[in-house]
Amino acid sequence: MASIISKIIVNNPKISIITVVYNNVRDIEYTIRSVISQTYPNIEYIVIDGASTDGTLDVINNYRDRINVVISEKDRGIYDAMNKGLATASGDYVLFLNSGDELFDDNTIQNVVEEGKGADIIYGETKLVNEERHIIGDRRHRVPVNFDWKSFRYGMNICHQAIYIKRSIAEPYNLQYQLSSDIDWVIRAARKARSAKNVNSYVVKYLVGGLSKKRHRQSLKERYDIFKKYYGTFPNIFNHIVIAFRMLKYRISHGKTRE
Repeated sequence: MASIISKIIVNNPKISIITVVYNNVRDIEYTIRSVISQTYPNIEYIVIDGASTDGTLDVINNYRDRINVVISEKDRGIYDAMNKGLATASGDYVLFLNSGDELFDDNTIQNVVEEGKGADIIYGETKLVNEERHIIGDRRHRVPVNFDWKSFRYGMNICHQAIYIKRSIAEPYNLQYQLSSDIDWVIRAARKARSAKNVNSYVVKYLVGGLSKKRHRQSLKERYDIFKKYYGTFPNIFNHIVIAFRMLKYRISHGKTRE
């Protein structure tokens, strides 16, 4: 009986998708529609709204019968809201798909499950889109062929919205970080993970911009502190020299940098 249950979990795991939103009436519908149109049948969809006042909640309520959980209340920031979603989730895997971002196509979750083969962490590539929903290219960082907790030492090479983590190894976000706690969260999960699988396909459309871009200096400082905590002071200094060199090389080749 135990082996049968194990096969069911591997072949048909529940995927908890968590969307965090606050006053984003322009973009929230794109995200919701990309989730509810998935062909994969075993999805738990959770929307955490920070008590929006611009009509966002009205849009969410238009799809209320297709969303498993809606929580609308004030929070202490994006990662506090994410922690609410994580505490609510009951799936085998969790994915954070924030307002404005979209699953790549209707078969994305089905493909992730089939190609992920039950790994503790499953990940894929990202396409960037602008506010007009036009694809403008790929992220500057390509995902690693093989991923572990040391893979971020030269930068966050997997988009947060492109990584599926088993809920059993997903701890709450550290609220001491206001803009880069997702990096710390993924590294902590990766240190626990026994396996990671690259699905070798695009899994998300990521809307460029966001809070970390608007407060870029603070975001960079938090990232530096997180990397120092896990990789050590002197290796982190060397790694940032490599990061700076790669960014300069990219700018010379491509112009303005991307995510």
